[in-house]
Amino acid sequence: MLDFALPARCAGCGTIVDNPHSFCADCWTSIEFIRGGCQCCGLPLEATDADLCAACLVRPPRIQRSRAAVTYDDLTRGLALRLKYGRKVGLAKTMAHYMAPMLEGLPEDSRLVPVPLHRRRLWQRGFNQAGLLAAELSRRSGLMVDHALVRVKKTPPLKGMSRQQRRRTVAGAFRLRRGSNLQGHTVVLVDDVLTTGSTAESCARVLLRAGARHVEFVSWARVIRPAYLDVEN
Repeated sequence: MLDFALPARCAGCGTIVDNPHSFCADCWTSIEFIRGGCQCCGLPLEATDADLCAACLVRPPRIQRSRAAVTYDDLTRGLALRLKYGRKVGLAKTMAHYMAPMLEGLPEDSRLVPVPLHRRRLWQRGFNQAGLLAAELSRRSGLMVDHALVRVKKTPPLKGMSRQQRRRTVAGAFRLRRGSNLQGHTVVLVDDVLTTGSTAESCARVLLRAGARHVEFVSWARVIRPAYLDVEN
């Protein structure tokens, strides 16, 4: 009776579907799921057998491995915006459903660390979308969530900034929460969208200094096309 009254709906367009946290055929075929790519940053590599992209070869990032479930486009962007600004918190379950496979093979003592919001933005929004995703990933994987990072610098919106400008803006924006112990642990940063990676790199700097064995990153979507670079992360 409950399924009849409240049927599962496509996360993209709202059409009734058979299973919760899924997409209708039209939305499914329009989503570009990311498979393979650079073994470090996760950037899709086309027409090559290389394991690493040129950027990671020239300047290896602090984050040992970055992964995203889908490319950032109009449909996947809509889910992220509805979660973040539309308060559709149930979408965290849908997004985590497709992110969870990226956690396979990690040590059992790995920590899921959500990218934090500044306290003022957290008060305004009422929740941290990265924290919701981390909680859902923990439920699916059994890995522990550790709110080890604190955002101490209220940064302006990063929209429209270049990679260099973003890097300078988020420098020093994060610190380790008092009492956190990450010594020797694999840490997985969690966020909704990956753009240039400046925020993630700033977080990784703090985590590695705190003794993390290495840092990985998972997100729902990743910006691939320049047309979608004008986003906040």
